[in-house]
Amino acid sequence: PCLLSMYIPQISYASTAPELSDDRRYDFFSRVVPPDSFQAQAMVDIVKAMGWNYVSTIASEGSYGEKGVDAFQQLSREAGGICIAQSLKIPHNHKQENFDKIIRLLLDTRYARAVVLFTSDEDIRGILNASKRADQVGHFLWIGSDSWGAKISPVHQLEEAAVGAVTILPKRATIVGFDAYFTSRTLENNRRNVWFAEYWEENFNCKLMSSSKKEDTSRKCTGQERIGIDSKYEQEGKVQFVIDAVYALAHALHNMQRDLCPDVSGICEDMDLAGGKKLLKYIRSVTFNGSAGTSVTFNKNGDAPGRYDLFQYQMDNNSSPGYKNIGQWMETLQLNIEDMQWPNGQTEIPSSVCSLPCRTGERKKAVKGMPCCWHCEPCDGYQYQYDATSCKLCSYNMRPNPNRTACQPIPIVKLEWHSPWAVIPVFLAMLGIIATIFVMATFVRHNDTPIVRASGRELSYVLLTGIFLCYIITFLMIAKPDVAVCSFRRIFLGLGMCISYAALLTKTNRIYRIFEEGKKSVTAPRLISPTSQLAITTCLIAIQLLGVFIWFGVDPPNTIIDYDEQKTVNPDQARGVLKCDITDLQIICSLGYSILLMVTCTVYAIKTRGVPENFNEAKPIGFTMYTTCIVWLAFIPIFFGTAQSAEKLYIQTTTLCISMNLSASVALGMLYIPKVYVIIFHPELNVQKRKRSFKAVVTAASLTTRLSHKTSDRPNGEAKTELCENVDPNSKFHHIRVHKPSPNYMVYF
Repeated sequence: PCLLSMYIPQISYASTAPELSDDRRYDFFSRVVPPDSFQAQAMVDIVKAMGWNYVSTIASEGSYGEKGVDAFQQLSREAGGICIAQSLKIPHNHKQENFDKIIRLLLDTRYARAVVLFTSDEDIRGILNASKRADQVGHFLWIGSDSWGAKISPVHQLEEAAVGAVTILPKRATIVGFDAYFTSRTLENNRRNVWFAEYWEENFNCKLMSSSKKEDTSRKCTGQERIGIDSKYEQEGKVQFVIDAVYALAHALHNMQRDLCPDVSGICEDMDLAGGKKLLKYIRSVTFNGSAGTSVTFNKNGDAPGRYDLFQYQMDNNSSPGYKNIGQWMETLQLNIEDMQWPNGQTEIPSSVCSLPCRTGERKKAVKGMPCCWHCEPCDGYQYQYDATSCKLCSYNMRPNPNRTACQPIPIVKLEWHSPWAVIPVFLAMLGIIATIFVMATFVRHNDTPIVRASGRELSYVLLTGIFLCYIITFLMIAKPDVAVCSFRRIFLGLGMCISYAALLTKTNRIYRIFEEGKKSVTAPRLISPTSQLAITTCLIAIQLLGVFIWFGVDPPNTIIDYDEQKTVNPDQARGVLKCDITDLQIICSLGYSILLMVTCTVYAIKTRGVPENFNEAKPIGFTMYTTCIVWLAFIPIFFGTAQSAEKLYIQTTTLCISMNLSASVALGMLYIPKVYVIIFHPELNVQKRKRSFKAVVTAASLTTRLSHKTSDRPNGEAKTELCENVDPNSKFHHIRVHKPSPNYMVYF
């Protein structure tokens, strides 16, 4: 009781401290209840709950403001995720320019809209006024300490500038009996309190003596004024804590005296020499029920349990401006965000960040020295957003999804039947197949007619088979790859050309040998019979098949998905190509033997170019080979020139198919269409002519050659030689008839 009575006058002054406006009142109050770590922790939790990571702080110069800001900064660093944009201080002897400068500095970091305040009432008003003068009402998001609390004085006539402010206030209770005690205090019965006279002058706006420091009034105090009657009175919410603080000291002294002086009723020598550290230990260990009925204890840092109410200053059209309770803090934050309102009618929580959140698919690149600030960099190419700060490359068969938050499989494509790249070669192949079947059917039907026999029936059918396979390969090249399709591709890719050019090479070689041998003797060369010709052709074809079977053994056919062929810069256009495991080089090697046959056949065609026009198709074969060489000379640069193209699959396949179709069509058109035309439309020309011996054929050919070189000696122009190609090398008789109808020579065999 004695200790309590000693501290009651100080409590009395604190009870009306919020109504004072000078710095001395604030300094006293800050000494009575300095900010603790719980208050700073509560404010840190509020900032984090709002999602604000970039805030500024303002402190009034002095113990309260500076220690409060220091505690907030320390706890925010420990919590992580909160950066201090600016830390500003309001001097004691402040002027209006000081507040205007603070607002200008705060606007330098416009995205740091949240501002934490550990300031006095008057400084709060100065800041709100300065924001109003700068036309920044609603821009800043104020977070006030318990010095702001739920007071009206800091926001009086500045309501618009204060809208949205979140403030903190220790949980409090009205102490029954204190109002009656304090309102009964007068100058006569409260002389122990050295500040009471100053409070009297401020409260009643009068002077007690001529030496008074109050200069804004000349009215003298009568001493008969009464608190709560002649002035407005409201119990200060912190009265509870001041009383509990006094009782805590009393309990600590009582416990200390009980332990150190058990046999003495007062202070003994041990207690007198104990010192402050000993007393502090006893203070931190006290436990009792406080004046409001709540338990009073202290932690290892000397702080009592933090219990705070949270308020927000709100103003809407349906109610008058005021503070609304939006939650509480009791070691953990309990915040009713749905009850909160924001300036300018915003429904979402305003942002207070150094950098705006990165969009999906972008990573944060931190700014050096500012962990809360970053630049957003998109994950480009085949990268996806692995986490907030890094991108990661997708695996070879994957690509990033549209928002680049994960990887997805690259689509698999193949050459489709409906693709323009496939339609043209398929159309040509179908026409070729129909024409080939028609020619073959015509030849089979007229198999024993002279024109069919004269063309060498056996090799003609072999050549037609090769032409047919050249058309068929188009469908295999476009079909969906699987093991069977890939196997047939390997077999038939070069087989059709090989059969065709093997047959043509055998024919041209036979013609060449016949005429070369005829220049030396009348004996027919070896291996010119149909059976021999088939055997030679078969051997040439067998070499191609042998190479294919070796290829099968060394590298069995299979399908692969090539992700590199169409891996474009833009991953959205990337495709995996389903194809057979045949490289470009293997394709050329497979066709290489056929190309060798083609070149050799062309050489023989050149050598036999002087053979009579109708003898064994020498000249049509020559024209066929010349045209074919041109086709394949155009194919090779196109095939290899598009190796790096994104459309490689389509261009190379289409080019290969068209080249083979054209080669087959040239052979079909030049070697067979004229014969079919004669068979169908001019059957009168399809007749047997007189048989002749090999010697007769050679002699006639030689004669024709000589005649062609002596046109100037001919009486009326040209000599015309007509040769029947059905040579019978075993015939013992041959006849040569030379007719000399004017003006031309006609030679018949």
